Amino acid sequence: MAEASKVIHIRNVGHEIAEADLLQLMQPFGTVSKIVMLRAKNQALLQMQDIHSSVSALQYYSTVQPSVRGRNVYIQFSSHQELTTDQSSHGRNSDQDSEPNRILLATIHHMMYPITVEVLHQVFKAYGFVEKIVTFQKSAGFQALIQYQSRQEAVEACGSLHGRNIYDGCCQLDIQYSNLSELQVHFNNDRSRDFTNPSLPTEQRPRPSQQGFPDPGSLYAFQQPGAPFAQMGRAAMIAAAFGGSLPPGVTGTNERCTLIVSNLNPEQINEDKLFNLFSLYGNIVRIKVLRNKPDHALVEMADGFQSELAVHYLKGGMLFGNKLEVNYSKYPSITPAPDAHDYATSSLNRFNSNVVKNYRHCCAPTKMIHISALPQDISEDAILAHVSEHGSVVGTKLFEVNGKRQALVMFETEEEATEALVSKHASSLEGNTIRISFSQMQSI
Repeated sequence: MAEASKVIHIRNVGHEIAEADLLQLMQPFGTVSKIVMLRAKNQALLQMQDIHSSVSALQYYSTVQPSVRGRNVYIQFSSHQELTTDQSSHGRNSDQDSEPNRILLATIHHMMYPITVEVLHQVFKAYGFVEKIVTFQKSAGFQALIQYQSRQEAVEACGSLHGRNIYDGCCQLDIQYSNLSELQVHFNNDRSRDFTNPSLPTEQRPRPSQQGFPDPGSLYAFQQPGAPFAQMGRAAMIAAAFGGSLPPGVTGTNERCTLIVSNLNPEQINEDKLFNLFSLYGNIVRIKVLRNKPDHALVEMADGFQSELAVHYLKGGMLFGNKLEVNYSKYPSITPAPDAHDYATSSLNRFNSNVVKNYRHCCAPTKMIHISALPQDISEDAILAHVSEHGSVVGTKLFEVNGKRQALVMFETEEEATEALVSKHASSLEGNTIRISFSQMQSI
C-alpha cells in the first residue's frame, strides 16, 4: 500500500461520473479541498483537507466496495502528497455583478447531512417571508431556489447567509441571485414547496431523502442567526455516520442502557479495562464488577442505541482467553455505590466530541489498532515495547496527521489486539496519555 497521503487516487472513473459524484463519495469523511479529473485515463485525484480524512475514507472503503452511478470505482492513496492545481469543484462561480433578485440560487457544498425543504425554510425564513422553495441535484452539487416575497428580503438573506455553514463544519451555503422571475411549484413535498398554496398535491411516491433517515421535522433544532447556526439531532448524526442506514442487525430502537457482561476472566479484568473496550461504542455512565460473580459485570451506557452497538459488535468476542457474553440487563441503571465506578464525567469518554466520526469508526474488534496522541519524538521501538507484551506484532506504521504523531499496529489475532486496547488505552507513554481504537484497515 502506498504511503498515507491527503491525496486519494480513484480509478475506473467513467465519463458519466461528474466531479460532484466524487465529492459526494468523500463528503462523509471530510472536506475535499482540490479535485482533478483525468478524463483521458478514467481517473481522478482528490485532495482531502487533512490526512485523517483520507485515512478514514480508505479504512471505510477497504471493507465496502465504492460504487458511483452503478460503476465500481477503486480507491488508493496517491503517490502525490499535495495537488499543485488550484482547480476545485466547489469554488464560487457566481457572477459577482448579477442583478439582485427576490429569487436566490443556493448551492450546498460539503453536504454531510441531508438537506430538505424543511431545513432550508428554517434557515431562510429568518430574513423574510419565503414564498417558494425548489431543490434539485446538478453537476455542481445539491442546489435550491428560494423565492422571497420581496427583493429586499432576498438581498438581506444573501448578505447574511452566503459562505455560512448550516451545520458545524459542513453544508456550506454558496448563494447567488437567480435570473428567474417566478418559481413554478407543482407539488408540496420534501423537494419543493409553495408556502402560498398549501393545497398542492404531495406526489406520493418513495422519497430518496427518506431512505435510512428519520422524519426531518424531528431532527433539527434551529436557532436564530447570531447564535450557533444549528444543532444536529442525534438521529441524523447516526444516520449520516452510517451512510444513511444502520449496520445490518442494528435496529436503533433499543432503549435499555445497562448491559450484563459475563464469562469474563476475573484474574485479568477490571472496570477500567471494560471502560476502554465499551467506550468504543458510546459514553459510559458506570461499571460494576459483581463481587459475588467476579466473571460478571454491569455496564451502563449513555443511551440505548450505544448499548445496542456494544452488544452487536462485542458479543462473542474473545478477551483474555474467554468468549464474551454481552446481553441487556434487567436493571435499568447501576445504582451509585462505592464498588460501582462512575465514568459519567470522565474526559476519557470518546463520544464527548467528534460524535459523527466516532459512530463512523464503530466496528467489531480487528487485528489492527490505531494509536493517537503520541509524543512527537516517539519511535516505533518505543511503541512496540509498550504494546508487544499483549501478542505477536506482525506490522507497525508510524505517521503524522496534521503534525500529530499516530501509529498503526497489527497483531496476529483480534484477541491480541483487543487485549492491547483494553490494557493500554489511556495509558501513559513518554508523558502522553495515548488513545487506542480499532482500525478497519486490512493491511499496513
